Amino acid sequence: MNELEARAPAHSAGRWVLGLLLAVNLLNYVDRQVLYALLPAIQADMSLSDARAGSLASAFMIVYMLAALPVGYLADRWGRGRWIAAGVGIWSLATGLCGLARGFGQLFWARVAVGTGESFYGTTSPSFVAEHFPANQRGRVLALFSMAIPVGSALGYAAGGVLGQAWGWRATFLLVGLPGLILAALCRRLRDPAVPEGTPERGAGAVASYLSLFRVPSFTYATLAGAAMTFALGGLAVWMPSFFHRRWGLGLAQAGTLFGALTVVSGLLGSLTGGWLADWALRRTSRAYFLVCGAGYALGLPFAAAALLAPSLPASSAAMLLAEFFLFLNMGPINAIIVAVIAPRLRSMAFAANILVIHALGDAVSPALIGLASDRWGLTAALLSAIAALAPAAGFCWLGLGTYDADAGRVGHA
Repeated sequence: MNELEARAPAHSAGRWVLGLLLAVNLLNYVDRQVLYALLPAIQADMSLSDARAGSLASAFMIVYMLAALPVGYLADRWGRGRWIAAGVGIWSLATGLCGLARGFGQLFWARVAVGTGESFYGTTSPSFVAEHFPANQRGRVLALFSMAIPVGSALGYAAGGVLGQAWGWRATFLLVGLPGLILAALCRRLRDPAVPEGTPERGAGAVASYLSLFRVPSFTYATLAGAAMTFALGGLAVWMPSFFHRRWGLGLAQAGTLFGALTVVSGLLGSLTGGWLADWALRRTSRAYFLVCGAGYALGLPFAAAALLAPSLPASSAAMLLAEFFLFLNMGPINAIIVAVIAPRLRSMAFAANILVIHALGDAVSPALIGLASDRWGLTAALLSAIAALAPAAGFCWLGLGTYDADAGRVGHA
């Protein structure tokens, strides 16, 4: 055990941090996705076109990606705890302000603020959680933390539908924003775990610091693998309900509910299984995280294709459940790779760069490209083309197997 591991936070403190930030992460995705369930009501109330309604989603994602870069740079120099608390407070307050918006402009800027606050949190929280646990537990800890993505997203859709119908869209935004203000107050107690010497000087250049991350081959491979997977999975998230509607004649509500249920079940089981499997395999090979991610991508591809080509709705649904299960295996291990190969003084920047790349090359572009391809060749062919991105995702993990030991060895177990 090295000196840093000897100074590792007590187990009870780690559990408290994980519990608090898991709750925050669930709320993160509830507040992010609730808008989409409320869009029909908002459009009717404000007389918004589809283009204007869609711009609310684009505004969030663009700001979320771009704000991550300065936040990651500053958080690595000034401590992550305060950025987490500030981020939760900002996005929660902004979510409430969405309910008070009196026109499209106010709603647009409120969503921009939601994206800003969530970028504070997204860049700082994974490494903050991971550093409260020893290296051999980080796969399953980060998998549990990442489980909030499918579960929180589903809760956001459900809360938007139920509360929106009962109380209206304005009251819904106020209700889902309030818990975050309470959690923000609790997050003010968070303190960064001890890290070794070498915290970057505040005068270090941001561009040079970010470029240095991509000189770590394992980080580059993990980020590119994540971008390819996000391209495929992000496209499925947008277009699979339409596929179920067009191919099998389901109503819009039925199609959305079916895919949402498949995603929640597969996301929950896949995330937890992937984290446990990676930590178990870590006792046998140091390259377990890349192995689990790559195997998940490779197995997910044929099942996703089977879901699109299946002869019946039950077969299609079962294949999609298995495809998403295998794709969600990566949720904990891919983040554990970043923590393992990047020095503590640069980890917030690493997650910021990862956020920018995986979304810019992934789900920020794939839905539109799939739509263009669908207009020309049909939706099934377009989705088959999109899931082909899982092949290079697995390939990047294979390349990472050859670089991981050297990259992680330079960092140690910090």
